[in-house]
Amino acid sequence: MGGTQVIRGHKDGRGGLGNVLSGVAVAIGFVLFLGGFVWGAVVYQPYTVPTDSMMPTVNPGDRVLAQRIDGAEVRRGDVVIFNDSLWSDSPMLKRVVGIGGDTVKCCGQGGRLTVNGEELDEPYIDQPKPEGAGAFGESGTPSTAGASGGAGASSAPGAPDTAGALPVVASNTPFEVTVPEGKLFLLGDRRSVSIDSRAHLQEAGQGTVPRSEVSARVDALAWPALRMVERPKTYERLPGGTSQAGPLRFQAAAVLGGALLVVIGAAYGPLVRVLGRGRRQEPVGVG
Repeated sequence: MGGTQVIRGHKDGRGGLGNVLSGVAVAIGFVLFLGGFVWGAVVYQPYTVPTDSMMPTVNPGDRVLAQRIDGAEVRRGDVVIFNDSLWSDSPMLKRVVGIGGDTVKCCGQGGRLTVNGEELDEPYIDQPKPEGAGAFGESGTPSTAGASGGAGASSAPGAPDTAGALPVVASNTPFEVTVPEGKLFLLGDRRSVSIDSRAHLQEAGQGTVPRSEVSARVDALAWPALRMVERPKTYERLPGGTSQAGPLRFQAAAVLGGALLVVIGAAYGPLVRVLGRGRRQEPVGVG
């Protein structure tokens, strides 16, 4: 009788290899799940964006994940968290546009920022309104007041095009800075309001910040949406290129994969029992 029960247990999958495999899946899942979280806690630090100076890349109140790095790992285009007592008593968030030895200038033709004479294409910046933008409505199209005047019909460099689009201006403040070795030139993406290296041009170092003051590099937005913060392609052609993304994708895959293995492994036993019970209840047909 006991022997018959053992054989039935093996047949419906509640014993033997099935249970062993489900147990292994749960164990591996827990290791991946917990390991991914621990790995992420060691490598990344959360940070709440305090101001609007980096819009539209991130907004005030957004939660970002920043990879803990050494200042020597910083590349142009990185969005970094740093401390500088001359700027603020709190950590700040800005984008690196120049590193030691670079000459950063604004503005080149078309109002673009240049690094070592190379014009940058910066689609990530918030478009400031140039002087005289008051003549334009909120939609960016010319207002009707005075539109019939002859002077209003003339076109000048930097003026809106026929579709009413305002030109992208890298900065309303002209400057030219040669970045000292070991230092960084930093700007906010919302150039019209950002208090950044341009506000400290008259100080020693012309607004540059030592690499050693950088504590982390932003890799992703965690809340209210989940997305990666991409490296700008415009810096790829400059010496040193751009930085590589951190291991966040691998960590997320480990957490999700681990959770999936735990669910599958834990569900195996109950699922097999339900299916086995259903098979036992099926009526046996009479030939």
